[in-house]
Amino acid sequence: MTQAPLPTPPQGEGRMPTPGAGSGQAGQGCGASGHQERPATGSTEEWQATLAYWLECGIEFRSGERLEFFTPPSRRRGGGEVAKTQRLSTGAPSPAPGRPVPPSPPQPLSTGAAPPAPGRPLSLSGRRSDPPQPSPPPSPPPQPVQGVDLPWSPPLPAAERPPVLTKLAAEVENCSRCPLAKTRTQAVFGVGNPNAEVVFVGEGPGAEEDLQGEPFVGAAGRLLGHMLHAIGLQRAEVYIANVVKCRPPGNRNPHPEEIVACQEHLFQQLAIIRPKVIFCLGKFAILCLTQHRDSVGQARGKVWSWRGIPVIASFHPAYYLRTPLQKRAAWADLLRLRKQLEGS
Repeated sequence: MTQAPLPTPPQGEGRMPTPGAGSGQAGQGCGASGHQERPATGSTEEWQATLAYWLECGIEFRSGERLEFFTPPSRRRGGGEVAKTQRLSTGAPSPAPGRPVPPSPPQPLSTGAAPPAPGRPLSLSGRRSDPPQPSPPPSPPPQPVQGVDLPWSPPLPAAERPPVLTKLAAEVENCSRCPLAKTRTQAVFGVGNPNAEVVFVGEGPGAEEDLQGEPFVGAAGRLLGHMLHAIGLQRAEVYIANVVKCRPPGNRNPHPEEIVACQEHLFQQLAIIRPKVIFCLGKFAILCLTQHRDSVGQARGKVWSWRGIPVIASFHPAYYLRTPLQKRAAWADLLRLRKQLEGS
């Protein structure tokens, strides 16, 4: 196993070195001499960006291992099954060589089916087939699923947002709305840019977050930092918060009554920051902001809405630490986030 170095993720259009050129091995030779220049366009750009994300996440892979990466369906190689001709046998003997073949009367098909009605075609199976039906009209493009949609108050000027968030953080520090206040070390309010374009919302603090008072500072937080870097974002540019502000004992899932008691703090944070996109990390963040109660996998792939703000659903980084092979799902969600930011 070899640990690949960390390349700089692609920044827009340009030309990037082909990873591992000249070495013949996947995951080796990145940053060494002998790289060939290759245009970073189309699927090549996505391949390089995906590889950069993998390397930033510290993924190790063996020499010669096949790399899988996100490819839009429009670029996948199309293909279809080749229709095979079938021959119906009547059971008639073959004519003797040299003798003319007289025209034979129509033979009944040995299919066991009733004779077809006049004007109705017969399929190879001997059954009546209905005339071809016109294809249905194409379905309209998917629309964002509406979540909580409440009226907004006028947005705060950028300069007024930090002191308002500081005042709200003091209220959270003294909050005792649910039993989690009795077992916490300290409340974990949130951290980041008060004028951020994207807010990442997790589920609740863990042990490290409870000690330091900052969200996503453990192993999952380090992975989140790599994910941000892979799409050209820094932690200081975004805002990070949780649904519940106090650590559930033993890192258990937050209870419904705890979410209800604490979610108003998150709603106030989002109302103050007014991000362009909200990125939900995990089941309970998705539930809180979209009311989606099924699995995270079913919530992914859609663009939800909270008070008119696009919401992207993804797995929690801790899930990728437990199942590293699923990190490519995170990459697809990150591409969706980047598309939303560029289009807003």
